[in-house]
Amino acid sequence: MTSNTQRSEGGTRPQQAVQSHNLQLQLHSAQNGAATPTPAKREDPVRSIHTNPLPDTRVSIAVDPVALITTECITVTSAMRKHARWAHSSVSAILGGGPPTASRKEVSRLPGHNDRLAASRRLSIQSGGKSNGAVGEDDSLASRWGLRGKKGKSMQDNPLLSAFARLRSDLRGCTDIRSFDIPSLLHPFLQVIRSSSTSASITSLAIVAITKFFAYNLISRDSPRLPLAMQLLSAAITHCRFEASDSAADEIVLLGILELMENMLSGPGGDLLGDESVCEMMETGLSMCCQTRLSDLLRRKAEMSMITMCQTIFERLKSLEIEAGEDLGALEADVGESANVVMNDIAVNGTTVGLPPLAVNESSLKTTDHSNQVVTDAENSRSSLERPIGNSGNLAPFQTNTNALGQGSSGNQVSSSALDLTQPLEENAHESIVIKPYSLPSIRELFRVLVDLLQPHNRQHGDALRVMALRIIDVALEVAGPSIAKHPSLATLAKDDLCRYLFQLVRSENMGLLNEALRVAGTLLSTCREVLKLQQELFLSYLVACLHPRVEIEDELGIDPALYDGVPKTPKLVKPAGSQASSGRSTPVPIKERQRLGMEGGSRKPDAREAMVENIGALSRIPSYLVELYVNYDCEVDRSDLCEDLIGLLSRNAFPDSARWSTTNVPPLCLDSLLGYVEFVAERLEYEVDYQGYPDIQRLRDQRSRKKIIIRGATKFNENPRAGIAFLASHGIIENPDDARSVVKFLRGTTRISKSVLGEYLSKRSHESLLEAFLDLFNFTGKRVDEALRDLLNSFRLPGESALIERIVAVFSEKYCGNATPEGIANKDAVLVLTYAIIMLNTDQHNPNVKKDKRMTQGDFARNLRGVNGDKDFAPEYLQEIYDSIKSNEIILPDEHNNKQAFDYAWEELLVKAQTSGPLTWCNTNAFDADMFNATWKPIVATLSYVFMSATDDAVFSRVVLGFDQCAQIAAEYDLTDALDHIIFCLSSMSTLAPDTPTNTALNTEVQAEKKSVMVSELAVKFGRDYKAQLACAVLFRLIPKKEPKIKDGWKYIARIWLNLFANSLLPPSFSKSEDLLEIPPIPLQPPSQIIDREQRSNEGGLIQSFTSLLSSYAADDPPEPSEEELESTLCTVDCIDSCPMNRIFSKVLAMPPQYRQSLVHALLKHLPEQLSPVVIVVRPDKPTPAPIRTNGHRGHLPGPAYDPSVVFVLELTTIMATRDQESVALMGQAAADALQTTVRDAANVHPLILSRAVYYLLYLLNESQEHSFIRAPVILHTISGYGQSILEKAAMPILKGLALCIAEPSPLRREITNIQDFWLILRSLREIPEAAGGAFALVTNVVTGQPAAVTADNYEDTVPLLNDFATAGSIGAVTEQKRDKSARKREKPVKISKPRDNEVVDRGFKAVIMIFQLTNRVPALIEQSHLERNEAWLTYWSPIFEALRTQCLNPCREIRNQAFSCLQNSLLSSELASADHQEWTAIFGEVLFPLITRLLRPEVYQTDPIGMSDTRVQAANLLCKIFLHYLVLLSEWDGMLDLWLKILDIMDRLMHSGQGDNLEEAVPESLKNILLVMADGGFLTPPSEESKGSELWDETCKRVDRFLPNLIAEIFPQTNSPPPEVQPPSPESKSSSEQAATQNLDMAEQSTNFPIDGPKEEIE
Repeated sequence: MTSNTQRSEGGTRPQQAVQSHNLQLQLHSAQNGAATPTPAKREDPVRSIHTNPLPDTRVSIAVDPVALITTECITVTSAMRKHARWAHSSVSAILGGGPPTASRKEVSRLPGHNDRLAASRRLSIQSGGKSNGAVGEDDSLASRWGLRGKKGKSMQDNPLLSAFARLRSDLRGCTDIRSFDIPSLLHPFLQVIRSSSTSASITSLAIVAITKFFAYNLISRDSPRLPLAMQLLSAAITHCRFEASDSAADEIVLLGILELMENMLSGPGGDLLGDESVCEMMETGLSMCCQTRLSDLLRRKAEMSMITMCQTIFERLKSLEIEAGEDLGALEADVGESANVVMNDIAVNGTTVGLPPLAVNESSLKTTDHSNQVVTDAENSRSSLERPIGNSGNLAPFQTNTNALGQGSSGNQVSSSALDLTQPLEENAHESIVIKPYSLPSIRELFRVLVDLLQPHNRQHGDALRVMALRIIDVALEVAGPSIAKHPSLATLAKDDLCRYLFQLVRSENMGLLNEALRVAGTLLSTCREVLKLQQELFLSYLVACLHPRVEIEDELGIDPALYDGVPKTPKLVKPAGSQASSGRSTPVPIKERQRLGMEGGSRKPDAREAMVENIGALSRIPSYLVELYVNYDCEVDRSDLCEDLIGLLSRNAFPDSARWSTTNVPPLCLDSLLGYVEFVAERLEYEVDYQGYPDIQRLRDQRSRKKIIIRGATKFNENPRAGIAFLASHGIIENPDDARSVVKFLRGTTRISKSVLGEYLSKRSHESLLEAFLDLFNFTGKRVDEALRDLLNSFRLPGESALIERIVAVFSEKYCGNATPEGIANKDAVLVLTYAIIMLNTDQHNPNVKKDKRMTQGDFARNLRGVNGDKDFAPEYLQEIYDSIKSNEIILPDEHNNKQAFDYAWEELLVKAQTSGPLTWCNTNAFDADMFNATWKPIVATLSYVFMSATDDAVFSRVVLGFDQCAQIAAEYDLTDALDHIIFCLSSMSTLAPDTPTNTALNTEVQAEKKSVMVSELAVKFGRDYKAQLACAVLFRLIPKKEPKIKDGWKYIARIWLNLFANSLLPPSFSKSEDLLEIPPIPLQPPSQIIDREQRSNEGGLIQSFTSLLSSYAADDPPEPSEEELESTLCTVDCIDSCPMNRIFSKVLAMPPQYRQSLVHALLKHLPEQLSPVVIVVRPDKPTPAPIRTNGHRGHLPGPAYDPSVVFVLELTTIMATRDQESVALMGQAAADALQTTVRDAANVHPLILSRAVYYLLYLLNESQEHSFIRAPVILHTISGYGQSILEKAAMPILKGLALCIAEPSPLRREITNIQDFWLILRSLREIPEAAGGAFALVTNVVTGQPAAVTADNYEDTVPLLNDFATAGSIGAVTEQKRDKSARKREKPVKISKPRDNEVVDRGFKAVIMIFQLTNRVPALIEQSHLERNEAWLTYWSPIFEALRTQCLNPCREIRNQAFSCLQNSLLSSELASADHQEWTAIFGEVLFPLITRLLRPEVYQTDPIGMSDTRVQAANLLCKIFLHYLVLLSEWDGMLDLWLKILDIMDRLMHSGQGDNLEEAVPESLKNILLVMADGGFLTPPSEESKGSELWDETCKRVDRFLPNLIAEIFPQTNSPPPEVQPPSPESKSSSEQAATQNLDMAEQSTNFPIDGPKEEIE
């Protein structure tokens, strides 16, 4: 840039050298395609969804917004006037003059005006890019503005000042700043920012002003023409120019630009910016980050700003997805249409990164000497930064968009850098401008530039630049990683370039770079791993290879090696070292180079190892990450076992010795990751298993099994190919070992076969058929010979012997020619020679031992092949192509080469495989946790055991203990019995409570103090001194509850511990209470060999007493008293055992699994004494009693055999073990039954506690062994029924529970037991015991109402009387009812009195009545099955029911009595009761109803319930009438009809004259009246007429009725002398109608009373 000398009044003064800071990273591209019109104002749904990474810093202001803007204008212009350039401004600039807006429009329309502006702008750009308001020479300004100066020249105020004057003028009439045109508001400030004539301080003022406008919300989402204003602002700040001064002032401007860019992107109009604007802003920010001449503070600030802006930009991806909905392809279409949205490569100190520096033209730097004035043309010295990169990667020609505003090259879309700021924008300009908000094109371009900065082999990229780029990429992935994976254009960058660079950067020795690379890799895998399946495998394989130590675990004193058996020595993915040496066709690479570049880990520094371990730990903490590794890799045949290898790696490095080759932080980091993995699996145990949308579990298991076989087979093949093929064929992997195609199909399809061994195997003479079949798998059509050979040699390695190579090449030549010889090839012999020449050329060109000047040239290669193509030469072009291909790209096996070429080749292969490998399956489910944990638990448990035994820190113990517990939970939940058993083995071994030989209890001593007793034993003292043993015991017994069914071999360790604790009286008394099977006190414990009462001794006191006790112990040869330390250790043991949830374990021990228990049961039974029934057994009382008086010293032997409490313990566990399934019953039931029956039969000599438990166990065993004959129900029931009442009272509950178990389900045993009379005898005896009555009733209920009911002809006669007894017992409810009546009569304040049925006895009586009625449903079937005579059947089945119900109709309890009436009525109305074929049913009157009413009339019955019995009599009368009318038709055909009717009338007479003053005097006449009417209507009762006399029934009825109701007949039949109607025998229809009439009239009678007769009110289920 050149500048003329400025003249002042006093002469001339030199203009300072001006250096323009150009932050412009121009994008000279135009958007293609039609523009999408954008409304001026729209509701943006993204605003409510878009997550702003910055907090909203906008504040309200207290001053007038217009005044504030005016003040900012004055502030800027004031600073400008103080500058020498604008020192002579006119008065109008100060007063805010200038033409009004209308005149400006007029001027803008003048002919040639815009043309001059455009031409001026073009000239400005061509001369150095100075445009948009930049001031040039004075002459140009004068000629532009048309004014004259002092010397006659045209002169006017500088346009920068004039723009501020015009803005102030426009603001004078503004009342609402939010309605002001934003482009016009920003126009003068933007001119200042883009002008190279301003100083840094003036530019800073303009930037601060605009920042204020955003901060004070003067520019909001609804501001006019905001999209255009945002583009103008973006163009200005990214093309900012100002005079260079001191660096501090310059950097203040840059800081302001950074802040303004942040506010723009995160502000209300951030999403209105175009793609070009965003790219330019990102270029600006990245340029600041890369300019090392800037201060560290500014560069770090620029990096932070870039991070913030990238958060906003990549956050927009989510909004774009929401806007696009399911049509994400439209976004990708935008990328294709916006291919010209390109960011230039970032310059480092003026040099474009990634491109060779351009030659600088000598004329580009102009130095002129005018009076010692030095002017630097900074614009021309710009580097290639400002040149866009074409599609080919070369520098595109420099282009300038000269389109005027509103005339964009594509659909009126305007590039932000192409907007002209030299003139104010017209208000209607937005009508022709469409600014499309930035979207995927700019985001993709930003992502590409950031990724390109990571190129590891670009020397122009420093590690600091890569670290900066990594930090920004990490933020982008954190914000929008999943969205990046969804978009193909972004995912392709992530899958290829980003992963390629990252996986090479992790091999860096620079710790800063390594840490950032690992972090980005972790974030990438955590967010985008769905599309990075093979890339993830490569990355993790490298980490495992680096970190897994190859050192044996050192033995440590006191730690059993069996505890940590299972830690892998090497990872599965590590392949044996390939053989490289023999043939010379592979390129030897130094070991250090292999470690730096290749696939193997090599030795890394300790800090690098720690960083890698932290990375693995971070990945393992991702939910479902290890599950996904297991499903996608461990369960796929061709993938590595990444999950197993990672767990093995963490386990091995968690051992303390790993700190020797890493850091001291690595073991705890690995342990934390392991425990985090276990915790994650444990947390998902409660989740519902979701199988939908996930791979089939069985298919994965089959794949994993197949994979294991293939690995074994491949290993065998690599050792002995013949044996390997035989093994694979035996397991079905190779279908037919004699079929060459079947064999080679497998050999080529697996990657686990050694390619060297495969080459040797195929090249043998005896395997020619295999070689031919192998080559048949390739398709060489359309490929050059070198290309076909390259494909072939990628599958195996050529052997070293020439004869073997010749055989392979010969078959290859034949197969290459195939059916048709390729063009340019004479025959297969030509191919053979050419192939040999290619192999030699490949070795010659890439063997490092051959000097470059000695290597074969293309001419040499062609000369060697003269005349071999059918006596002719190959085409020169053909040979040239082959030569160039081999020279530039070696034919290699990537796994045998470890250099950059091998990496690139392997990477390309990986990308090809990735296209067919499919996406990674997300596994947000616990469906695969079981299989995964089953594959990984061994190293985890081993690590926990070793760390537990070697740790000393409480925090470590706490985490390890939790890990053991969670491992046990997982193993139990997923039925991993091997894992659970091994955990129990480890913990029991560490607890020292499960020695192979039982401990000695001869010296056990009981010490009493403070009303507590402690059993001091050798086991208790030793255990109490070992803290780790106590902790292991506590952990063991806290992880067992709820896991009992899953334990198999582990029970032998648990049982051994229990027996030792029992033998030493250390099991808590509540051992068997949690399940509380028998609801009886705990098992009495072992009596000690001696008892020491320290409290008694302290009371007696004295030296003489102590000395006497000591002499007595020596004289009696007793053990010495325990010391204080031994007592303290014992107390620690007791506390530890008490803290173990033994009761919970016993409550769940019934759920023991069906296997591996026979040996445990036999071991338990061996602890029983040979004779289980001694004459006398003396034990402690089973209920607490006052402590007996004890003397200190040895306890004397009591008469009779000693009591061994382990008998009950053995019986309990034996029964449980033997009854869980039929297999257990068959194996152990006989032994358990013999022991239990021996105990039950000797009830007189066995303590009731033992007897009660034994009875229940025996019944339990009976229920489980129904199919076996070693135990019989009649024998057991007969034994129990012979017990005396005192024994039954103590054993009642276990007996009831056992019987209930036996009859709970329909089974032959249920039928057998309920038909045994001893069963009913036992229930009758138990009914008399109040505590057992409820259980006995439940058994009866089961028999009567169970499905199916167990009532049969054999037990019917026992069932009904027992139910009647239960109902009769409910009469105690009358007391409650009468108390309630008494309270009501006294009209006292109501007192809450419980209902009768609140009493269990009354409730049982109520339900018993219902069950008696329900038996009526069974009677017809029982009668039919019995084949009895009708009369006998009536007496056997109907009569007991009616008799029981009749009895309960007299029950003093009102509720039971009313229910009995209801049931009796329904029983009498049963359709199965009466029939015309027999008349036994007529006994219901003489044997049921008449005796019932007769007893109701008795005073003693009436007095049982004086209030309720009156109503009961009415019920009885109504019931009698209803039953009579119901069966009237059948009774009319019965000979005893008249006698029955007369008896009914007598009963009515007695009821009328009962003299009790009840309601019968009203109810009886009404009921009798209804009966007479029904009988008359039905033709059964015919009154006399003039032509006929009345029947005998009429006469007798009149006589009897007139005795107690004289006027009733006359009232009913007033015209008795009228001729009677013709009487016809009743037809079936008339019978039916008579019954209906009787029922209807009876219903009317019932409605006249307060006691309707209904059916049973309740059903018993």
